[in-house]
Amino acid sequence: MELSEQKKSSVAALSLAALGVVYGDIGTSPLYTLNTIFAGGHHAVPLTPDNILGILSLIFWSLMIVVTIKYIYFILRADNHGEGGIMALMALVLHKSEGKLKHPGFIITLGLIGAALFYGDGVITPAISVISAVEGLEVATPAFKPFIIPITVAILIGLFVTERKGTATIGRLFGPIMMGWFAILALLGVINIVTSPSVLKALNPLYGFSFLLTDPALGFFSLGGVVLALTGAEALYADMGHFGRDPIRFAWFSLVMPALVLNYFGQGALLLSDAKAIENPFYLLAPHWALYPLIVLSTVATVIASQAVISGAYSMTQQAIQLGYSPRMQVHHTSDRQIGQIYLPGINWTLMIAVLALVIGFGSSANLGAAYGIAVTGTMLITNLLAFYAAQYLWKWGPWRAFLGVLPFIIIDFIFFTANIVKIAEGGWFPLAFGLVLFLLLTTWKQGRELFSRRIALNALDLATFATNFGNSSRALRVPGTAVFLTPNLNIVPNELLHSLKHYKALHERVVFALVNVLGVPRVSDDERVQVEALPNNFWRVTITYGFMDELNVPRALEQCAKHGLAFDMMDTSFFIGRATLIAKERSEMSFWREKVFIAMFRNSSGAANFFKLPANRVVELGAQVIL
Repeated sequence: MELSEQKKSSVAALSLAALGVVYGDIGTSPLYTLNTIFAGGHHAVPLTPDNILGILSLIFWSLMIVVTIKYIYFILRADNHGEGGIMALMALVLHKSEGKLKHPGFIITLGLIGAALFYGDGVITPAISVISAVEGLEVATPAFKPFIIPITVAILIGLFVTERKGTATIGRLFGPIMMGWFAILALLGVINIVTSPSVLKALNPLYGFSFLLTDPALGFFSLGGVVLALTGAEALYADMGHFGRDPIRFAWFSLVMPALVLNYFGQGALLLSDAKAIENPFYLLAPHWALYPLIVLSTVATVIASQAVISGAYSMTQQAIQLGYSPRMQVHHTSDRQIGQIYLPGINWTLMIAVLALVIGFGSSANLGAAYGIAVTGTMLITNLLAFYAAQYLWKWGPWRAFLGVLPFIIIDFIFFTANIVKIAEGGWFPLAFGLVLFLLLTTWKQGRELFSRRIALNALDLATFATNFGNSSRALRVPGTAVFLTPNLNIVPNELLHSLKHYKALHERVVFALVNVLGVPRVSDDERVQVEALPNNFWRVTITYGFMDELNVPRALEQCAKHGLAFDMMDTSFFIGRATLIAKERSEMSFWREKVFIAMFRNSSGAANFFKLPANRVVELGAQVIL
């Protein structure tokens, strides 16, 4: 009984924390969803009682089917050793299929497209959330209208500037603040539902079907706005590793879902009694005296939601780097207590520029709503496709059972996606263009690294043969100390060793070849961290294994080699790394423009010394030219 009580307490505490990370995005969608549907763009729905009830019915049942059934019950089961998200799901499918996939490249392509669209979501969420919160000032008095964009820009700049400090200290406040936010959402909804209880008829799915059948074209276009109520659903899965399934599910059923439904229906009740409230149905739910406090709370809630999405972009990038789909970048750990608290300067400033461009370029939350849907629905659709493979290889479902299991969700998300395609001209082009650029960069890096490795391997010496024959055939001196050569291939002699031998005519008395290997699992235990193999003439091969969520620290890993008979004294160890200069070749396995892009990415990637946490005063860099 005591253990059960402790478990309940732990779930409750994690559920509170999840409110500030997992549910920030979907929790702030009431700020702009109904306004976008009824007042935004060329496909705005006429404001009639039947249309209001029809839209509310569609929102309610979308939340039930897509979020509750699909994500809460189905997708959250597809965890990669507790981790979730597009990249983790892709790695899980590739790992569990064990070579049974006929076209693994298709799975990789799906994962990379989903990751690219996730970044598009990470750009649009801060823009639309914060601007929609600040637009409440215009409701208070039209005199604030010219200041909406400047205030939004100032808040967003402050958000990105403070990202480098992390949220380890103030992050504990996010949960209680968001708990208050959802309580206010529910309260405002109830107050207005009481005045127009007829709005509860929208719980009947027939109102949604009637709306779609009465005017199929209008109903189809309206789905592009209805999906805004689902924004952030992917975060339930992406952030599963931080909190676990049970806390996420508990928070959804106990607070988030009831609060969202009550608020949407409260806004619908307000619109039924006063059509003019479409100007901003969320803020007009509140009495006039509560408007300014609500604006402050809304702004804080949207900043928390934005921070969570930005942190998700950091985590996604870290996974992409360690799985080999992105160049190395500077990764700063902002907390020595909490795993996953990281900051990537390059990603942070890129996102900031893109977000500010969106705010200034689109100018309102209604305009941004057109751009939002494609990124959200595209990511959800790809998650379904990957879940089809996960059902086969993780849950051991047969192909037909897996197909029938995901088919309803694929159909629904495909309808949502196609409903947003028509908004390309209104702003939907942005996430598609942004995602396309990122997809090209991710695939170019992966293809370029493979080509680079093949070029390095050409005419290379076999490592085992070299180690065996070195003592007999070489006249090179062996000097005291240990040399560690970081290499991507333990079967060939690294160019750095050959260059060192050529210039210095000497090698250290002990030479270690180290390969850093990142698996498609989130974390690897310390017991499995290193594998050591002794070669002749005091040469050694070491494989250092990490998961894609682990922090890479080579010196710390090498300390564990002592139990395998290979002890290191860091003050007597030198690390040799290569610094290659790449030269494009017009006729190559890659197109010439991709070679140029890859070379630019390669040149600007973070150095291996910083990335692998090598001691700066023990590193030797040796350059070489490689023709692609």
